[in-house]
Amino acid sequence: MMRISAKWLSTVAMLAAGLCAVASAADFPTRQITFIVPYTPGGTTDIVARTVGQKLTERFGHPVVVENRPGAGGNIGMEAVAKAAPDGYTIGLGAISTNALNPFVYPSMPFDPTKAFTGISMLGTSTIVLDVGPRLPVDSVAQLIDYARKHPGLGYGTPGAGTSMHLAGIMFDQLTGAGLQHVPYKGSSQALNDMLGGHVDMLFDNLPASLPHIKAGKIKALAVTGSKRSPVLPDVPTLKELGYAGAVVDPWFAVYGPAGMPPEVTRTLSAGFQWALALPDVRQKLEQAGFAPSGSSPEEVEKLTRSQYQTFEALSRKVKLRAD
Repeated sequence: MMRISAKWLSTVAMLAAGLCAVASAADFPTRQITFIVPYTPGGTTDIVARTVGQKLTERFGHPVVVENRPGAGGNIGMEAVAKAAPDGYTIGLGAISTNALNPFVYPSMPFDPTKAFTGISMLGTSTIVLDVGPRLPVDSVAQLIDYARKHPGLGYGTPGAGTSMHLAGIMFDQLTGAGLQHVPYKGSSQALNDMLGGHVDMLFDNLPASLPHIKAGKIKALAVTGSKRSPVLPDVPTLKELGYAGAVVDPWFAVYGPAGMPPEVTRTLSAGFQWALALPDVRQKLEQAGFAPSGSSPEEVEKLTRSQYQTFEALSRKVKLRAD
């Protein structure tokens, strides 16, 4: 009678598991995908995720469900992504803040963004806009700086501590010596409501969230922090144009999965996002909201993440980036 060793059985089991994994990856997806947005509903990330997620549902034939898990500058939601099974069924919308900036803002991080994720695709870039409310008697950045110096401690709101908007506010304050006081909110919606209600007079916000109120004339856009003007606000100057090149911040957004995802699954998801972002109706909707859509390969996501992490690591040695 032939005797089969335990080692041989173990080898066969491993090979069988590997073949099943390959087959599973080739068939991906076969069920619902959860797309975690680590910020509150109604903001830039939510708009982008839901617009693209709807198209991916059509492409894959299975629901791509957006789930908002805000808190801690996006760390709560992205921690859930990092701890999920690396099978592609839980992915997250990461950003310049969650995947490059936050380690130098928060003294304790629940994950290492350089090791905890698999890059999938870029989503594009947004624009940060410097808004002022109806009570503030200023019509330009120069007037705002003058007013702030005469009123020490003028508060500026942001959608949260550790966000790219917070970074923009810190850099603007340090360059101008305006003596501003940071007022962090839990998302753009809350910050905008307080501005419209007269509780905060100045705001660094993602343009897609502020744009409807700017167009309605309820708040004023004094400048954008990007390297170039926004096509939807062509008359609003950049801070760089006004002499504050050191305050340039271009927020980017990307899709990440947990570390260790199968390459086949990563490529399938990446191709899906690149396809959706290239659709004319998707591009039109996002561009009209002030977002510049742009997909990419997984390798490009990984490269940008490492580069930006190193940039903020160097910046943190010169500028205080810690959350208030």
